[in-house]
Amino acid sequence: MRPLAPFVRPLMLCLALAGTSALLQGCVPLLVGGAAATTGIVVVDRRTVGQQVEDKTIEIKVAGSIRSKFGDSVRVNTTSYDGVVLVTGDSLGNDRKAEISEIARKTQSVKSVSNQVNVVKETASFGELSNDTWITSKVMTTLATTNEIPSRTIIVVTDRSVVYLMGLVTQREGDLAAAAAAQVSGVKRVDKLFQVISAAEANKLDDANRIFNKTSSSNTTPLGETPTAATPASGAGVEVMPIK
Repeated sequence: MRPLAPFVRPLMLCLALAGTSALLQGCVPLLVGGAAATTGIVVVDRRTVGQQVEDKTIEIKVAGSIRSKFGDSVRVNTTSYDGVVLVTGDSLGNDRKAEISEIARKTQSVKSVSNQVNVVKETASFGELSNDTWITSKVMTTLATTNEIPSRTIIVVTDRSVVYLMGLVTQREGDLAAAAAAQVSGVKRVDKLFQVISAAEANKLDDANRIFNKTSSSNTTPLGETPTAATPASGAGVEVMPIK
């Protein structure tokens, strides 16, 4: 029998997110795809489950408000990490871009906004969006297979071949992640929207994750077995790194 421990925390997050909106469907262990599949979000990271749920709620509120106001005249993808909101996509008017920033900034629990919406004559084509999805998957794979990069805590967003990286990382981790992403074929530029923490803070958060997983493992009944009575229940800096 396989233990449930590796799936407990992702499942908890999926259930919590399901209660925030009927729009959230298809939660799967370890990986949840963002809007238009251009955002890769790894569920187990240095945020608490509560912070992750709040970020997902922010994303839904901001995106909903923008689409409600502007309809098909904009294409937006909203990503929130610990209250720092990244808005990417296209707008058919410059005045809309300013209003998009204001909508996001006024949303509850939002700490700051990075508006990277492009002012264009035509929104991105299906081919361009598909390419962004492919780049995101390649970057995520690269981060996951590169030493000293905490890929589980880094969110990858790609829009028009520009890659945005978000997460709680040390300066060294952020630099390594950006350099690795920059080497992925098809990437035009890498923008770092990391929240930089000290090595001591990173170790503390990682230790908390390990303790959580260990506790979940000891309190979880394997699949197919019945639990007994004795079994318990279970400051954001923005740095741009152009590619030369």
